[in-house]
Amino acid sequence: MNTESLPNNISEAFASAAEKFRNKTAIIYLGTCFSYGDILDFTNNFAASLKKQGVAEGEKIILYIPNSVHWVIAWLGIQRAGAIAVPITPIYTAHDLRYIGNDSGAKTIICSDTNYGYVKQAIPDTGLEKVVVVKLTDLLPWWKKAFGWAFDRVPKGKTERDANTLSFAKMTKTRGNPLPPVTQGGTDTMELIYTGGTTKDPKGVPISHGLYLESAMEQIMIPKHLFSPSENVVLGSAPLFHILGQTCSLSTLLVGGAIILMPKVNLDAIFDSTQRFKAKTLIGVPTLYRMILEHDRIDFYDLSSLTYCFNGGDVLPLEINERWRKKFQNPIYQGYGATETCGGVSMCPTDQKSPPTSMGKVLASKQIKLVAHDSLEPVSDGQPGEILVHSEKMVTQYWNKPEETAASFVEIDGVLWYRTADIVTRDEDGYLYFVDRTVDTIKHKGYRVSSSEIESALQEHQAVVGACAVGIPDPKVGERIKAFVVLKEDVKGITGYDLIKWCRGRLAGYKVPQYIEFRDMLPKSKVGKLLRREIRSEESRRAEK
Repeated sequence: MNTESLPNNISEAFASAAEKFRNKTAIIYLGTCFSYGDILDFTNNFAASLKKQGVAEGEKIILYIPNSVHWVIAWLGIQRAGAIAVPITPIYTAHDLRYIGNDSGAKTIICSDTNYGYVKQAIPDTGLEKVVVVKLTDLLPWWKKAFGWAFDRVPKGKTERDANTLSFAKMTKTRGNPLPPVTQGGTDTMELIYTGGTTKDPKGVPISHGLYLESAMEQIMIPKHLFSPSENVVLGSAPLFHILGQTCSLSTLLVGGAIILMPKVNLDAIFDSTQRFKAKTLIGVPTLYRMILEHDRIDFYDLSSLTYCFNGGDVLPLEINERWRKKFQNPIYQGYGATETCGGVSMCPTDQKSPPTSMGKVLASKQIKLVAHDSLEPVSDGQPGEILVHSEKMVTQYWNKPEETAASFVEIDGVLWYRTADIVTRDEDGYLYFVDRTVDTIKHKGYRVSSSEIESALQEHQAVVGACAVGIPDPKVGERIKAFVVLKEDVKGITGYDLIKWCRGRLAGYKVPQYIEFRDMLPKSKVGKLLRREIRSEESRRAEK
């Protein structure tokens, strides 16, 4: 990939694509198609409206809405106005908004009408001044709005009318003064993405224009051996506030592809959209792929257009990949990345067969080191080690978090590396394999046991829908292994002994759980990651009683 030929900023990149593909469909939202020309016009109008409201270059604007055409227009409009987007999950509450608002220093927030109440609660305790309100029916044809209202299909939220509460619909449809050229680009920050905060408060990760363009273009071009990038139709189920959704879905708008967006994940809607619009790409996490495979109506739809299915965010159980390949005659391609690396560090190539459990090969824009977690000394070939990542345009620090920056970024021989805290191995062909996160390693009888490996083995059992493995302190063996398991709703008669026996057939003896506890659900973060720390905390409180 020739990075020298990339545009200087996001606005230039999208405007270039829009000029080339002006009449081509860019976004499909709730069955309505929006062309590249439509999105460019809405974006410019919205940017002009922001400037009219006094938004300054470099000012941060919180983006607090679900996946939708509005999200894309707002994100692109923020860039066009020279501001910095702060995308967050729409399931945040007022408590979360107070933290993000104060940490980022944002003065403006774009929210859905259903979340307006949370915003009003947070405003007195933050520097937020202006609220742009989005209705999820904005920009849709009148007859779709009428249908949604008539059949009570549209969530409604109460909003206020005042000088500081603005209408997204009006801002996108009002033609403003001509916009000056965007002066930001390259190393300038284009967005601040907050990590899930699984151990501490969420950390803001500043993503530059140059880093995003390099990473996004590299990742969206991976399936070029399967189809032309400009003919790609991406089923955008991954949240756009997350780096996975941005680099592997949203980035199709830089190469002439289309993205299908829906405010919430609904399997029948995914199936119907795939069939109607011939989606070629599906981006998801293991839970989504398992849900699809086990859906009662999967055979009612023609999903044969899906050619490139990508898994990110968590380890994909081998059982799911094998069932998917058998069902659709295509593999689920895997990759590995982090918010701090702007998504992909490694991805499975599409022009060769990859080992079924690998995370692919390191991408051209990234360099890695595998080192001992404690000493940072290089490990031998084939041995597990913490993966460090470097790139020319890399993130170098967290926003307002000097201590976390010092803990996560390290200089070795004059080169800055990001410490992922993930343990991986690399084989002789260059493929990477996930072993575990260092903070989730169980120490049992002197062995370091991977929580993820135990969970993966349990989830391959046909009765198990979710699993979490943690270490329970024990003076004799260091920690004993306990697994918390969620069974499918219709399953009966499965005992802890059955699952332990199942694990004995798949794991080394010292890795087999000593205890099994059944749960109705497992704690997860707002971006869907398993929170093992919550389980460990519960067990600690039990032990103290």
